[in-house]
Amino acid sequence: MYVYDQHDQKIIDERVAQFRDQTTRFLAGEITDGEFLPLRLQNGLYLQRLAPMLRIAVPYGLMNSSQLRKLADISRTYDKGYVHISTRQNVQLNWPLLEEVPDILAELSTVQMHAIQTSGNCIRNTTTDQFAGVASDELEDPRPYCEIIRQWSTLHPEFAFLPRKFKIAVCGSTQDRAAIHYHDIGIELVADDDGEIGLKILVGGGLGRTPAIGSVICEWLDKKHLLTYLEAVLRVYNQHGRRDNKYKARIKILVRAMGIDAFREAVEQQWTALKDGPSTLTEEEIIRARSFFRDPSYLALDSTLAMFDLEQDCTRDPIFANWITRNTQDHRLPGYRIVTLSLKATGFAPGDITAEQLELLAELSDLYSFGEIRSTHQQNMVLGDVQVSALYALWQRLQVAGLATPNIGYLTDIICCPGGDYCSLANAKSLPIAEAIQTRFDDLDYVYDLGPLELNISGCMNACGHHHVGQIGILGVDKKGQEFYQICLGGNQAKDASIGKILGPSFKQKDVPEVIDRILSTYVTLREEDESFLDTYRRVGIHPFKERAYAQAY
Repeated sequence: MYVYDQHDQKIIDERVAQFRDQTTRFLAGEITDGEFLPLRLQNGLYLQRLAPMLRIAVPYGLMNSSQLRKLADISRTYDKGYVHISTRQNVQLNWPLLEEVPDILAELSTVQMHAIQTSGNCIRNTTTDQFAGVASDELEDPRPYCEIIRQWSTLHPEFAFLPRKFKIAVCGSTQDRAAIHYHDIGIELVADDDGEIGLKILVGGGLGRTPAIGSVICEWLDKKHLLTYLEAVLRVYNQHGRRDNKYKARIKILVRAMGIDAFREAVEQQWTALKDGPSTLTEEEIIRARSFFRDPSYLALDSTLAMFDLEQDCTRDPIFANWITRNTQDHRLPGYRIVTLSLKATGFAPGDITAEQLELLAELSDLYSFGEIRSTHQQNMVLGDVQVSALYALWQRLQVAGLATPNIGYLTDIICCPGGDYCSLANAKSLPIAEAIQTRFDDLDYVYDLGPLELNISGCMNACGHHHVGQIGILGVDKKGQEFYQICLGGNQAKDASIGKILGPSFKQKDVPEVIDRILSTYVTLREEDESFLDTYRRVGIHPFKERAYAQAY
């Protein structure tokens, strides 16, 4: 992973001192609320319903064990002993005291972490596939390009006050696990006819009030032009994006208003002046970025023997075997496996992880995964480099800690925003709905029979829970002071991206689990052999599900 040099550390230390002074002056009444607002936002600090929330940057979801231990210590000292993993792979503290935030930032700086640009109208954290660098279907590791974008975009003066927040994601695999179609800019590493790797660029994706699937603006771009092309896109957005209405300020609105062809032409005009300029990436710079992501000290393992031993362990312990099937993935190297740790145990808020669990993961990452761990936009954690021979011992430790729920990619692996329990923008609570659904569908055999199925919950139209792209999406709405829930079907974040369609009128909170049950029963009745929920929905349409969901008046 990227390691700070003296310049990086100096920038972070100076930023901590700067924000400490700003906070002191605000608390003394020398800075107004309006003046403090942009200062705190670009340091990741929100004022929520009950307490401030601090969002900590986790570049492309990659952390080391020292950082996990520091997060655990901070959560105990300054918060309530847990943190939340966001859908942007970042870490959130939900209960810090405003006057202590500068101290938290100072603590973070000692382990090369910060909260810069985790909020505000700027370029946010660049995200990627949680399996980057170890996935068996990867064309090229996307993390060096994420790091190049991070260094370029951090405190970039031209793009510090954009019309609205701006999000970039990079995908380097044949499967899209980075949801690039739903970002302001999505970047896909692709091969041309000669096998050379270049970049496909998408623009104008996003969720929120007006969800949109990104459009391809460039089919193949030489990697050396990455930054100059991004600059061209951002300049067009910066100049022409709406600033009079925050609900119409995202780049997706501009792309829709101009049309993708006119937008592309405007970008090409800007790029003419930027192409081959100072921001052009040299081969040396790309090599430098790759140098931070060299392979760890992998062993040359006998995969046949390792798999034989694993099969023996699975035969002896069916519960372990089930976890292997659901929560581990093929690694690009023989004898290793990728392990996803579920933060979706029933009775716990999706994406929350305690200080004790963080410390355990730090220990386990040191023992089994070269001291690194990844956060995912599905609000889980990943150990990327576990030897097959160590899986049983790892699983035993995870079982005791409540981190081995075998549900990755299934119904109860719910993406869920903090909702009305925390967020001042929320129209309704999200966490009770997630828990009610997890409790209702506690029969894992039934959950597995349904097959892989994504269910996402948002507490408001800002869509932090990505409800639009859930195969089943749930949105909290306010009806005359009462919490209701709208359901949509058919969303998908993969390369065949689709936005969910609203089922119909919203439901009371108490009725949501029953409605979900009816939707799933309809799927089971209508599906053909080995057909997924999404495929069945696309084949039969929304009407059979709607008819069943509203069969009785509530």
